[in-house]
Amino acid sequence: MKGLFNSNENSKKIFGIREKVDPSLKIILGVIPVVVLLFLWWSLTYGEAEQRVISPLILPSPFEVVSAIKSLWFEAELSRSVVASTKRVVLGFLIGLACAFPLGIFMGSFSKIKALFDPISIFLAYLPIPALVPLTMSIFGIDEMQKIMFLALAFLIYLLPLIVKAVDDVDNVYLQTAYTLGAQRQHIVTKVLFPIAFPKIIQAMRLGFGIGWTYIILAEMVAAERGLGNIIIVAQRRGPREHIYLVLIVIVLIAYLTDRFWLKLSKILFPYKEIR
Repeated sequence: MKGLFNSNENSKKIFGIREKVDPSLKIILGVIPVVVLLFLWWSLTYGEAEQRVISPLILPSPFEVVSAIKSLWFEAELSRSVVASTKRVVLGFLIGLACAFPLGIFMGSFSKIKALFDPISIFLAYLPIPALVPLTMSIFGIDEMQKIMFLALAFLIYLLPLIVKAVDDVDNVYLQTAYTLGAQRQHIVTKVLFPIAFPKIIQAMRLGFGIGWTYIILAEMVAAERGLGNIIIVAQRRGPREHIYLVLIVIVLIAYLTDRFWLKLSKILFPYKEIR
C-alpha cells in the first residue's frame, strides 16, 4: 500500500491537474511532437522515389517541400494569392458579422425574437458547410461574389449561436439591479447586456475569424483566378504536389498570426480579464 501511495505521489508531481507549467518547459514539451512528426515524415520519404514507403506523388520529402518555396513564390504568385484570400476572408467576415451581430444581440435579449428565429438558427447549425458551395454558385454565379458570400454564410452560421449564448449567459442579477435603479428596456440592452457580453462576443469573433481560414479552400475551388485554395486545387491536378503542403503551412501561419492579433486586441480592451 505504501508503494502504491508513493507511485501516486510521483505521478502527481509529473502530471498535476491544472498545474502551472514553466514557460521553458512548455516550449520543450511543445517542440517534442513537432520533432517526432518531422522525423516520421523524413523516414517515410527518405531515399529514391521508387524505394520510398510512400510515393512522392502523395507525400514529398521535407527537403523537396522546402525546395519548392521559390517556385511557389514566383510561379504560383504566392503573395498575390495571400492578398486575394485575405480580402475574401475579411469581406466575408464583415458581411457575416453584420448579420450575426445585431440578430444575435436581439435573440439573446428578447425571448420572443429568439423563439421566432430559433428554428432557422437550428437548421443552419446542422447544415453542412460544403453544401453552401453549390447553393451560392446557383445564386451568385461563379465570380468573386460567390466566394465572398459563401464565406459570409459560413461566418454567420458559426457566429450567430455564439453571440446569442454570450448574451444569454449574462446573469439576471445585473438585470434586476438595473431595473431597481430605474433603467429603461432599451438601456438594459445597451448599458447592461451588451457591455457584459462583449468580451465573449469578441472571443466568438476571434474563433470565427480563425474558422474562416479553414473554409478558404472550399471558397476558392471554382473559377478563382488567385487564392491559396486555388493554388492547392491546381497543384492537386497538375502539380507540383509540394505546393499543397507549403500552402497548408501558409494558411496555418496566417490563421495563427490573426489569432495573436485578436488575443492582443482582447487584452487591450479587457485588461481585467484573463484571456488565453
